[in-house]
Amino acid sequence: MSHFETYISCAEAAAHLQDSDWLFIDCRFALMDKAQGRREYQAAHIAGAVFADLDGDLSAPHVSGVTGRHPLPAKDDFVHTLRRLGVTNQTQVVVYDAQAGQLAAGRLWWMLKWAGHVAVAVLDGGFGCWQAGDWPLRTGTEARLAGDFAAHFDDGLQMSVDEMVRIAGDPAWAMLDSRAADRFRGENETIDPIGGHIPGARSAPFAQNIAADGRLRPADEIASRFDSLADGVPAERCVFYCGSGVSAVQNILAWAHVYGTMPRLYVGSWSEWIIDASRTRASGEPARRKQS
Repeated sequence: MSHFETYISCAEAAAHLQDSDWLFIDCRFALMDKAQGRREYQAAHIAGAVFADLDGDLSAPHVSGVTGRHPLPAKDDFVHTLRRLGVTNQTQVVVYDAQAGQLAAGRLWWMLKWAGHVAVAVLDGGFGCWQAGDWPLRTGTEARLAGDFAAHFDDGLQMSVDEMVRIAGDPAWAMLDSRAADRFRGENETIDPIGGHIPGARSAPFAQNIAADGRLRPADEIASRFDSLADGVPAERCVFYCGSGVSAVQNILAWAHVYGTMPRLYVGSWSEWIIDASRTRASGEPARRKQS
């Protein structure tokens, strides 16, 4: 059986609810009310789904002035989390949340790829799509038998802040900022204490990948957008960032869906970049692309 590796439709996922080697993981999360996701999961979730918390399970603790807002957990801790959730190396994982763009779910998708797991897909349209289709729901908290997942981490999927400093402004690289355009310009910044963007970055709001119904836009539209943004730079020299390394993954997911390759993620993102005042910052309109 072929694996699902980027997106899966609600209809495709629903056909496998009873399969013992399929695992659904609910990742609902609200930045302004961090307990909201778990409450919503307990009130109603996809039948059989377990819950993973963005802060508690998919991030290490934020250390003010030291890390970005959502640093990656230690590798051993993440493997322990995956085993607790029921993941094995044979499991087809389906992740979902309720945000436009499936942001927390995308974070877990990327982290599983980082850990070497191929068979993981994001539910296209998320929980809202599932509810609209009247597919099975349950209440309360569910658990699976512990898994025996063995990881093979690929650190080449990410960029460190030191690497970002080296490539800032280098035309051989494409740095793509996934936040809304006003935050890129340094306007309306309500999350991080300083607004702006990394010098040389291009504005690439993740929301432009998402249609009005919450599903991914057609592949040809996504490809046209990324072709313009990357401007000939290959995937291995394209790096996405955002505020804290979460929403940038939606762009990486969409890219992987249409191209089958994985650009890199600057996990620390803007919230880490601004910790050190010696790192230069820019504001205003996006950088001009080089002329062909």
